[in-house]
Amino acid sequence: MARRKPQRRREFGTTRKLPSGRWQARYIGPDGQRYTAPETFDTKSDAQEWLNLTRADIERNHWRDPDAGAVNFEKYALRWMEERGLAPTTVDRYDGLLHLHILPTFGGKDLDEITPPSVRTWRAERLKATGATTVAKSYRLLKAILQTAVDDDLLPNNPCRIKGAGKEDADERPTATVEQVFDLADAMGPRWRLMVLLGAFASLRPEELAELRRRSVDLDECSLRVTQASPELTNGRRVTGDPKTRAGKRTVYLPDFLKPELRRHLQWFAEKELDGLLFVGEKGAPFRRSTLGRKWRKARTKVGMPDNFRFYDLRHTGNTLAADTGAKLKDLMVRAGQSSERAQLIYQHSTVKHQRKLAQGIDAEVREQLRGAAEEQRQGREA
Repeated sequence: MARRKPQRRREFGTTRKLPSGRWQARYIGPDGQRYTAPETFDTKSDAQEWLNLTRADIERNHWRDPDAGAVNFEKYALRWMEERGLAPTTVDRYDGLLHLHILPTFGGKDLDEITPPSVRTWRAERLKATGATTVAKSYRLLKAILQTAVDDDLLPNNPCRIKGAGKEDADERPTATVEQVFDLADAMGPRWRLMVLLGAFASLRPEELAELRRRSVDLDECSLRVTQASPELTNGRRVTGDPKTRAGKRTVYLPDFLKPELRRHLQWFAEKELDGLLFVGEKGAPFRRSTLGRKWRKARTKVGMPDNFRFYDLRHTGNTLAADTGAKLKDLMVRAGQSSERAQLIYQHSTVKHQRKLAQGIDAEVREQLRGAAEEQRQGREA
């Protein structure tokens, strides 16, 4: 009896020769749709080899719809922001990065049209046009959006592959001396004097200062209770809510030299009701970033501080003074309202006693520096 010939395995897909002499490959995908190879081939065997590799991807569950990435990047990016439940301040920041730095280049492209070379070219052009820190933030945002597209099976891999491109190497921020802080407070005028002092010696953020209330102040303890923040978005709208981090809700113990400053401000400038704002403008309304900014720039110029010295940089003075007292890292983090998941911090605890001691240390350090400055001025006059 003749042996039966082994059944030949049915070939996957089809090939055909085009009028140009090149070969085309087509196949039916797992979804039942017909797909054509994105390129043509020199020979039939080349086309069949491509089909064999595609079949292997399907059998290993590695296949993806080759048309899945035909999604407009701008629409996908805006939907990405909507779906992430971001804080209003983060949305404000991301929206600026998108519209100023990312969408002008990639907004009209589909996801699968964004390639590693196009990302490299975009980054190089941005570095010529703006600061490295802004470019790093924009790159991180672009990479995060495209990584979600990978997770959604719209892209096979992320085209953002530049090592270190998302790392910020910002210049060290300027730090004011104790004497300069008091000079700035004087230059800002009586109404805003306490705000400058708290920004420095209590390490409070501007948005935290904006939401301080009369009830936030404990004169007996010489402390402030920070429970909310009120950042101002670029469109001028204030968004009141929790502080920047979970650690932002805290009691900040103040150095004793601030007690008369607090008492005077409560008497002269704060709103009178218990829930009244601690800082309001001349007309009784919450202060605006634009108005405060103009006053700050004038005071900064008058004192002779560099143009890049921001109100936020006052925190560096307070944090440096606190660190100089020998406080534990956890104590410094609590005072500044900073949070971290570093394992070595889990077993460190900051107590009221430590916080009070830290405030007293700042008090002593500031008094010593002021005495030194006064002594230098006295010697200068005598000379």
